[in-house]
Amino acid sequence: MKRKPIVAIVGRPNVGKSTFVNRLVGSRNSIVDDAPGVTRDRIYFDVEWQNKVFTVIDTGGIIPGDDDDIMNSIFSQAQLACEEADKIIFLVDGKDGINPIDYDIANILRRAEKPVFIAVNKCDNPESLAMISDFYTLSLGDPIAISALHGSGGVGDLLDLITEDFEILEHEDDKKSIRIAIVGRPNAGKSSIVNALLDTKRVIVSDVSGTTRDSIDSYITYNDTEFTIVDTAGIRKKSKVDYGVEKFAVDRAIRSIRDCDVALLVIDAKEGISDQDKRISSIITESGKGIIVAINKWDLVEDKKANTINKFEKELEKDIPFLSYAPKIFISAVKKQRLTQIFDEGIKIYNESIKRISTGLLNKVINEAYALNPPTSFKGKRLKIYYTTQVSIQPPSFVFFVNNEELLKDNYKRYLENRLREACGFFGNPIRLMARERKEKK
Repeated sequence: MKRKPIVAIVGRPNVGKSTFVNRLVGSRNSIVDDAPGVTRDRIYFDVEWQNKVFTVIDTGGIIPGDDDDIMNSIFSQAQLACEEADKIIFLVDGKDGINPIDYDIANILRRAEKPVFIAVNKCDNPESLAMISDFYTLSLGDPIAISALHGSGGVGDLLDLITEDFEILEHEDDKKSIRIAIVGRPNAGKSSIVNALLDTKRVIVSDVSGTTRDSIDSYITYNDTEFTIVDTAGIRKKSKVDYGVEKFAVDRAIRSIRDCDVALLVIDAKEGISDQDKRISSIITESGKGIIVAINKWDLVEDKKANTINKFEKELEKDIPFLSYAPKIFISAVKKQRLTQIFDEGIKIYNESIKRISTGLLNKVINEAYALNPPTSFKGKRLKIYYTTQVSIQPPSFVFFVNNEELLKDNYKRYLENRLREACGFFGNPIRLMARERKEKK
């Protein structure tokens, strides 16, 4: 497909960039909060206007010259967005009026040598509209009054101007992209993994817990297979999450799990397996998603012996027994060790998640399992399985038609699941088993 034009949205903190992005996209994709500095990385969304499709980049609020490490990283991300963009929307605050920082940003944008459009946001009343003329002093062209919150003002006019030379893209059948959500506790190295996979500073990496706020999509092709890599916020215990931005970020991370094809659960090799790792793995399996367990920072593990990996795998088996079907990979984002295993395992797991088993083969497997190990009777009654069918994929789900639902106990269900895995695979994926009662024919 032809590359979609890219439009970057930049401005100082709290001028309404993420609200404007949500207005363009038509949904609440970017986290919005009154506190400045909520958006930190550059986040990509596709927008369609008058049958023209382009990619918009939401960036963090920038303050040139700020000495704070995080603010410096945000500034670098915004600069990268401007370099990548074909056009730039410079968003300013019509309610507060022009700010000295706006002049600094305008000077930077002039050096970018890209078409710049000044959008004066928060023009919801006559008083703010009267301040529009002040923004001519930025010397970047005619300012356009908009209201990102209400969608009023010149939002349509602004989009008409930006897209006037964009081509109308014909819709093509996109090749399926495997969506991998990188999840885990804060500071497990998720963003470092993303940057190492993409070989670029795609997301901000910091030792400060909670640096990543949004779930950020990145795209990469590996062995002719397209992947969407989703970096998510670290998921902490609910009791430790303050209401507000962090809560929204954690909610967004959990939503990313539900939207992905495969979840990469990142565990810190130095810290070991925590209760929170168990909770996150439960969220993944309950969501019915394929899973890869990535033990990161393996390069920091001292005294490596031949059985060190086996020892860690046994510990995983003991602490999270329900993930016995998931592949475990031992990686280092910093040293870029064994990172391609993420793609190799992701392809396998995705293909297994969409696999369908014929009813004939399925019933042969279940009938043999039943004959080899019949269920014990309960209150004088014994479970009978009349036939089995696969009802859905992602996750692979099966229905047993039985004489009595209550007679299919959890231990026997686990036995049947193990026999199914031995015969049919479903590597790296949870399996759903359900029972339906069917009256026995006389």
